[in-house]
Amino acid sequence: MKKIVLLVLVALAGWQIYAEQSVPVITNADLQLLNEPTEFVSDSPPVYEASYSCDGRQHCSQMTSCEEAKYFIQNCPNTKMDGDHDGIPCERQHCS
Repeated sequence: MKKIVLLVLVALAGWQIYAEQSVPVITNADLQLLNEPTEFVSDSPPVYEASYSCDGRQHCSQMTSCEEAKYFIQNCPNTKMDGDHDGIPCERQHCS
């Protein structure tokens, strides 16, 4: 009985080592899938939650997240959160 248990443990250990070292095979069909364009690519700017509203806040210190800051610079007037005018607000606080 002990020999059977020992044999099973050795077989399981061998299988574990084999499974960790095996490399997945990439077929030509997989390569074709990688080269096909996807339908989800979009050049339009991201749409942020409508839960934000233009309430007069203008500075990064008044924001709680990067998403909120992006909403404000894209939808609200007179914001002062994008000093280098690269489209990324609050780079030091929220959008690093």
